[in-house]
Amino acid sequence: MDKQILFEDEHIRVILLPGNSPELVLSFGDLITRAKGLSINAEKSLVKYEYNAIGIMPKQKSWFPATSMAEMASKIAPILAKFQHIVGYGGSMGGYAALKYSKLLNMSRAVAFVPQYSIDPDEVTDTRYTEFYQDDVNQDMRIQSEDIRQDAEYIVVYDPYFDLDREHYEKIKAVIPELHTLHLPFTGHEALSVLASSSLLNDFIRHPFDAPYFYKQMREVKKNNKFYYRNVIANFLPTHSKALGRILKHNNLQLDDQYLDANLKQLITRTLLSKRQVTEQDLQKLGIKVNLPQDNRNQLQDYFGNSLVFNLISQKLESYPQAAIDLNYKYLIPLQAESSGLAKIDVNQERYLIVMNDRRVMRLIKDEDALSTDMSPLVVKKYPDFYVLSYKDLNVRSSEHGICSFVESPVQDTEKFRVE
Repeated sequence: MDKQILFEDEHIRVILLPGNSPELVLSFGDLITRAKGLSINAEKSLVKYEYNAIGIMPKQKSWFPATSMAEMASKIAPILAKFQHIVGYGGSMGGYAALKYSKLLNMSRAVAFVPQYSIDPDEVTDTRYTEFYQDDVNQDMRIQSEDIRQDAEYIVVYDPYFDLDREHYEKIKAVIPELHTLHLPFTGHEALSVLASSSLLNDFIRHPFDAPYFYKQMREVKKNNKFYYRNVIANFLPTHSKALGRILKHNNLQLDDQYLDANLKQLITRTLLSKRQVTEQDLQKLGIKVNLPQDNRNQLQDYFGNSLVFNLISQKLESYPQAAIDLNYKYLIPLQAESSGLAKIDVNQERYLIVMNDRRVMRLIKDEDALSTDMSPLVVKKYPDFYVLSYKDLNVRSSEHGICSFVESPVQDTEKFRVE
């Protein structure tokens, strides 16, 4: 039997994925894996193990409204009645639904990764999702004791050090005292990305709950998953930068240069280099390769006394204290100015223009190369007492933390740069 739509309204699309299993899996989508054709959440893994599955896919960021779910439940009741073992599975918004509608959908087990308790701003302090709350759609949406099936098994996976998710967990724990909890430290809200594995999904559906067994399986998946290490670094670095520096110095890592995204490279650069905790060789272990000298004459200083630079790792404008620039001269290239003109830097004795598009993506292009149609150069404007750096009608503003942004006129003090 082919896949088919069992129910659909403005909020959800419900899709049957026939298989050969004695279990039925209810796979809930999330903000990212919303309804798209007949695809369902975790489909490849479910097909691999030939599960009978129903994908409950959100069409909007509306957190599975109760009216839609009740109507859906009545439509699929004949299918649910055929199975003694029904497992709900999902992350974030999907994890919320797996818990919230476990009794309605007669689940024997509900597995929720980093679920929400509610997105009602009157019920939680977490503001990440409150913009999606609608009084007429999400009223009385919190997970309550009447939503919980007493003889069902509940498993939640979350990062206990991530305050925003911990608030939801603690409220859920108060509703489900017998909740099985698996900790995934230093991963933030990325549990599903970190634990993406067909075999682990199979365990969550079929294996009797045994915490040591599940932790062993989770460790096996984590150590082969680059999302895990990226999230550990991102969450570990702000408060444990010295420890990360020691790890780099005493371990022979070798990651490729695509492993870390630009934002994480920027965080590593700002934290480790400015505190003199690593060397160029240490950074190369993380796939960060730099070997580019620079010239420090006529540097532009911001309102806070830091120098404006182009960061070759993050490909962004930033401001740093001079001591950090002197230490990391291969990565942080100061902008120089003597007169009005295009913003340029010298790298390996070659002149480059700094260009950007409307999505704030910056690039370096050689002085003689042609611009692509979506890119425009940054312009240095010289005034009697200061310089302004502009992109079209926007000016560069530097914060006291060295973060540069683009703002509209009139020119404020934080947008004025002076030559050292």
